[in-house]
Amino acid sequence: MIRILIADDQTLIRAGFRALLGAEPDMEVVAECGTGEDAVRLAARDKPDVVLMDIRMPHGDGLEATRRILADPGLPGTRVIILTTFELDEYIAEAVRAGAAGFLVKDTEPEELLRAVRVVHDGDALLSPSVTRRIMAQLAVQSRAASPPKAVDQITGREREVLQLVGEGLNNAEIAERLFITPLTAKTHVSRIMAKLLVRDRAQLVVLAYESGLVRPGWTG
Repeated sequence: MIRILIADDQTLIRAGFRALLGAEPDMEVVAECGTGEDAVRLAARDKPDVVLMDIRMPHGDGLEATRRILADPGLPGTRVIILTTFELDEYIAEAVRAGAAGFLVKDTEPEELLRAVRVVHDGDALLSPSVTRRIMAQLAVQSRAASPPKAVDQITGREREVLQLVGEGLNNAEIAERLFITPLTAKTHVSRIMAKLLVRDRAQLVVLAYESGLVRPGWTG
């Protein structure tokens, strides 16, 4: 079972998500709340696999709650999906920096939400196609890095190619097709890159790809 925590200050949205997710045979909503502080507290108590996190809540917003949950050594397997009402929410880039596995707009189709929970639970990142490139372009422009991360120098030429494709939003199967390798080899490359660069997940690899200049706004279609 995929254990889920829903954090959103709108009761009707929580109820809708609970009904949708709870109807799935492989999902269980273990808790719900309407504040950032409660999200942190309930995550520590119930140890969910996935947190659906509204980014604008009272008493500790979703961004701060995401940072605290993902920094908790007692929650090494917990993943966070940021939910936002607006596609260009100014805080989404910071949420990805904080370690969120991805984000979705709240009016996404039910099937997409269910897929997102499963994808993130399986260890991949979910960056909604409707907003990913714009947010990542924004992140690149606003990047606080004075120079490309030196850690990128530690990876091989092939790994740099893979990192660039991750930054463009390709999944392992698409990377394999582009580089004429097997999906398993692509997955191995991604895992090694994450280990070398000390990042938590694929979403943070996207951030590094932009910050290092391997991918720039306008490069992807």
